Amino acid sequence: MHEELWNLLIELDRQETSRRAKCQYLLTPERYVITLLNTDYMVSLTDRQIFSVPSSSAQAPAEFLEQLCILAYLINAKELPLANKLVKAQSLPGGQFFFRGPHMLPTRKLQKVFAKNPDLLYEASAQLDAKKCDFGDASVQLFALPRIPLTFVIWAGDGEFSARASILFDRTAAAQLPLDALWATVNLTVNTVLSSIPKSS
Repeated sequence: MHEELWNLLIELDRQETSRRAKCQYLLTPERYVITLLNTDYMVSLTDRQIFSVPSSSAQAPAEFLEQLCILAYLINAKELPLANKLVKAQSLPGGQFFFRGPHMLPTRKLQKVFAKNPDLLYEASAQLDAKKCDFGDASVQLFALPRIPLTFVIWAGDGEFSARASILFDRTAAAQLPLDALWATVNLTVNTVLSSIPKSS
């Protein structure tokens, strides 16, 4: 799975990669430990496997999309500070042409679930260590990967304005991931947030 990405990763300098990606590099066996959506993952360079590192002793193999996001990030991440300037996907370099059609962001999923109860966003994102923001009727910022913060904004709508949702990026996002991997990371994040909604809600 993801053989080409593994081949690229194996060739990279280990210490430089860990510094660029803001993750740990450990020896014996060789591995990176990186945080994806507030869960630590072990990226084994010896057997090309990725496992979550839960608090229990059981390790769970990463799913296809999780592996894609982690590998693409380790290969492409750059040692850049956050710009702390939020932009829409279309404002990222190349984003105006990429984030359309089949690559549209999954904002409708967020709107459908949270527009009727915006505060539910806070409950659903709590386990991802999300930080409340002051946009819309509810908004949070969470780190999908160490250098990839995402901001979700929900507007409940009223008689004058329709309900809607937005996903905003730090201006540096496209420097950290290719747009297709960034799109995959957004989808993984949205699905994780939606699956984290309390069952009683």
